Amino acid sequence: MYSRIRHFVAGVLVICLALPLPAQAGMIRTDAGGRDRVNLLLERADVQSRLQAYGVSAAGEGIIGALLIVFIVLLITDILGFTKVFPFTKPVK
Repeated sequence: MYSRIRHFVAGVLVICLALPLPAQAGMIRTDAGGRDRVNLLLERADVQSRLQAYGVSAAGEGIIGALLIVFIVLLITDILGFTKVFPFTKPVK
């Protein structure tokens, strides 16, 4: 009994995963007027306070954090011998 149910569920899952899902993409206008409007919006104090409440920093702290993570990952892979990016590391092997 359970075997038949499992085969049926597996078959349905295979069919669902094989079907292509529709997707749409479009171009966004990036004219100077649109950018100016966004910049004016981001300069407002209420918008800045709301973004800070969501955890978005005004400075480039997110970029610095991302660069630090990339550096650490490359350093670890260099030490493990998978890459050779930094000349100051010696692989463990």
